[in-house]
Amino acid sequence: QVQLVESGGGLVQAGEPLRLSCSASGFTFDNVAIGWFRQAPGKEREGAGCISAGHNTFYPDSLRGRFSVSRDNAKNTAYPQMNNLNTEDTAVYYCPAAEFCCKPTVPEYDYWGQGTQVLVSS
Repeated sequence: QVQLVESGGGLVQAGEPLRLSCSASGFTFDNVAIGWFRQAPGKEREGAGCISAGHNTFYPDSLRGRFSVSRDNAKNTAYPQMNNLNTEDTAVYYCPAAEFCCKPTVPEYDYWGQGTQVLVSS
């Protein structure tokens, strides 16, 4: 069965980096784009990045240069990387999957995991 699990979150001090993991099973990982979304308390879920099946990456202007995402197809895993965290990065982070190409919106992704909570303290 299709599974996508986000992990690596937790309590992090402001200014520190954090790498998350998005592990997939039950589908052909090589053929999917892995999106990266976050949802802060009281906020709408927003895109934080994406890596396509062709290894192209996309980031919103506000996060470009500070957030990045890579993938290891042999491990069926993508790795969102966050640097220089601040308290506004506190959110639940998700790594949904969509076929081949990166998608800009939540409804365009087919598979979602439970998310992983990132809490940034100052």
